[in-house]
Amino acid sequence: MRRPATADVAIVGAGPYGLATAAHLRHAGLATLVFGQPMSFWHRHMPEGMLLRSSPSASSMSDPERRLTLKRYGEIQGAPPRNPLPLDDFLGYAEWFREELALAVDTRRVTRLETDSRGFRLLLDDGEAIDVPRVVVAGGIAPFARWPPEFRELGEPLVIHSVGLRETGQFRGRRVVVIGAGQSALETAALLHEAGGEVEVIARAARVVWIPRPAERRMGRWIRSLSYAPTEVGPRGVSWVAAVPDVFRRLPRWIQAQIGPACISPMGAYWLRPRLSDVPVTLGRSVVSAARANGRVVLTLDEGGTREADHVVLATGFHVDVPRYDFLAPDLVRRLGLADGSPVLGTGLESSVPGLHFVGAAAAQTFGPVMRFVIGTAYAAPAVARKILGRAPLPVMRAW
Repeated sequence: MRRPATADVAIVGAGPYGLATAAHLRHAGLATLVFGQPMSFWHRHMPEGMLLRSSPSASSMSDPERRLTLKRYGEIQGAPPRNPLPLDDFLGYAEWFREELALAVDTRRVTRLETDSRGFRLLLDDGEAIDVPRVVVAGGIAPFARWPPEFRELGEPLVIHSVGLRETGQFRGRRVVVIGAGQSALETAALLHEAGGEVEVIARAARVVWIPRPAERRMGRWIRSLSYAPTEVGPRGVSWVAAVPDVFRRLPRWIQAQIGPACISPMGAYWLRPRLSDVPVTLGRSVVSAARANGRVVLTLDEGGTREADHVVLATGFHVDVPRYDFLAPDLVRRLGLADGSPVLGTGLESSVPGLHFVGAAAAQTFGPVMRFVIGTAYAAPAVARKILGRAPLPVMRAW
């Protein structure tokens, strides 16, 4: 069954970027459809008991009137938001955000997105087809989990990417090796240890980089506010460049290639350090092979040592590769301008296919690392809305 265009824009994805973009589009008077399970990545792919690395002040989703902040949510709840912020609190905030704005979400799955003579056609899992002139892809990062080649022959449940780890209680009494030295690896190790697992962290990094407590930064509040952007993304000084996506987009590629990794390099929040005091951490070592033996995993390290474990958790990050969005039609993918798997975007986060926008991590190659964090909705959502309305981008320093 095919239905003619009933909306100005369709958004594929109902996470922070999808909801924030819908809020701005609807506020601008654009009829907007949102497809997906609300906050599904956060519900299904974040471990129970997780704490957000970003502080509450850098974790609010963008709304047009800038009133639906975590601070405001805390006031309504009768207590300021906790810092670090528990996952369940953030999910409660996201639901409140959606309810306050009356953002209806169609939970049917988009199985295919293709172009037609009038724009785009979305095929849904119940067989319905919907035509719209514009589409915003807010599909999240779940399909982009990075699996190092030495683990690709081993599947679940022996080897699990951190994106697939939701419940930690099942690992009680099991030996688990966690690969990586970033926030995901360190927090996963802490949660598994606290659930009764026997855990070891192995990483190529020579040391664990800890994000210090704000009080430990040896500078006054005023100097700190000049040194670090409020986005909390990136090291001193560099964070201000990353905080202005329109500036980042215009930098030479070789400079972008330095800023991006500097802002998202592996590091752990200060509050994880004491929780890992009893967890062995092996640094400066790489896994060169992984094999199955007697129902377990045997890892061979680069210096010749081995480890045997019941499970391996890969906290090895993500690499954006938009062709892995299974709903994108092959013909549409072929028309996309791509750079290392990421769409090349222009003003308003519009791709080389007119009318097709990408928000969230898929936009990070063009607009910088803040697009990987919730705080990036403050730029992306109004930028998309202004582009669709035919308005000029906001002045650089007003983008936030």
